[in-house]
Amino acid sequence: MTAIPPGWRLRVHESLISTSDLLLRLAAAGEPEGLAVLARRQTGGRGRDGRRWESPAGNMYLSVLLRPAGPAREAGRWSLLGAVALADALAGFAPDPGAITLKWPNDVLLGEAKLAGLICESASDAEGRMDWLVIGLGANLAVAPALEDRATTCLGAVPPEDVAVALLAALDRWRRAWLVEGFGAIRAAWMARGPKLDQHLAIRGGIAGRYAGLAEDGSLLLATGGRVHAIASGEIAGTG
Repeated sequence: MTAIPPGWRLRVHESLISTSDLLLRLAAAGEPEGLAVLARRQTGGRGRDGRRWESPAGNMYLSVLLRPAGPAREAGRWSLLGAVALADALAGFAPDPGAITLKWPNDVLLGEAKLAGLICESASDAEGRMDWLVIGLGANLAVAPALEDRATTCLGAVPPEDVAVALLAALDRWRRAWLVEGFGAIRAAWMARGPKLDQHLAIRGGIAGRYAGLAEDGSLLLATGGRVHAIASGEIAGTG
């Protein structure tokens, strides 16, 4: 197993209501950045838009606390960094690393099915800078939970602790890449695992068009009606 990168602290719990809920409380109380909390089970895990995140034993449930001190408007960029790091970590345990792809903004796919996902929550100070950022990351390792609205899959019986440590190393590596090379490094890495350019994408409850890449701020670019639209939030409902 890869060593935990310097500056990170990993705490493992047998069961929690939610790893992110615990870190949100600790963040508000002043916990320094670099704390990662792993639970073997969650009883009240959360996904995007308040969805319940099924949390059977054997899968990975990890939340991390960062204090980036960047502008609050950059919180969405961290979702993309987290997705790139999550895909990289899982690829290290996959028989075919190239089969792991990214679905905007925060899903990791294996083939056409959901393998993993994440949710970012943050708070800002009076000057509009991020006070703290909590990224909750979940991956289907031993079990593929049944979901009504999408196909799911699992990677296999990989120890969650091993994936968590690999994920911390990937987060650390991509955070340093952002500092040295700028956000363009994250954007390029996401696009390398994302949809093919010109693929048809539809936003749930919104527009559809041809995928034209990511904007500098991480927004999804869709070309339709002779224009390129930048989508800052939403969910991909379909492809073609």
